[in-house]
Amino acid sequence: MPCYSIEGVVPVVDPTAYVHPTAVLIGDVIVGPECYIGPCASLRGDFGRIILQRGANVQDTCVVHGFPSADTVVEENGHIGHGAVLHSCVVRRDALVGMNAVVMDEAEVGEKSIIAASAFVRAGMRVPPRSLVAGVPAKVIRELSEEEMAWKLEGTLTYQDLARRCLATMEEVAPLSQVESDRPRLKAPEVQPLIAAKRK
Repeated sequence: MPCYSIEGVVPVVDPTAYVHPTAVLIGDVIVGPECYIGPCASLRGDFGRIILQRGANVQDTCVVHGFPSADTVVEENGHIGHGAVLHSCVVRRDALVGMNAVVMDEAEVGEKSIIAASAFVRAGMRVPPRSLVAGVPAKVIRELSEEEMAWKLEGTLTYQDLARRCLATMEEVAPLSQVESDRPRLKAPEVQPLIAAKRK
């Protein structure tokens, strides 16, 4: 992975975490146990500190950055969806930030909350625990159900399993020129979108 020190401060990655080789870590970045960092994610600890606690995931093309002397924190089991941007904010334990959402300076995403895809969480906003937040600017829509919080946790556990799968089996290869007749399927867990779960 591209990993850079700045002013002598070197990123830290727990051995049980998986960081994709195309992700970039710069400076004061601390990646805890069982974390997953996806392809092309950028974690720039060149001003403030970035902390990912146990089991957090930061997916493809996410950007994590912050102001000088400020911490950007994703607590245990925090789940940051594809393309999201975090800047000098805190995502509390078991919370989810949806795809392409933006969470701005000094905002706090409460424990077990969900920020909807493409939401804009303004600077300083305090999202209450167990809340669904959506919109531009983001507003609290309602309290989450037990089913929704369980669905979120299942997805996060799937990413923790993905970190283990990647550490054990992922390797760079040349592509095949054609599809094999007996092409195998991945043995991934059976996770489904929340909308599909609600149909049942």
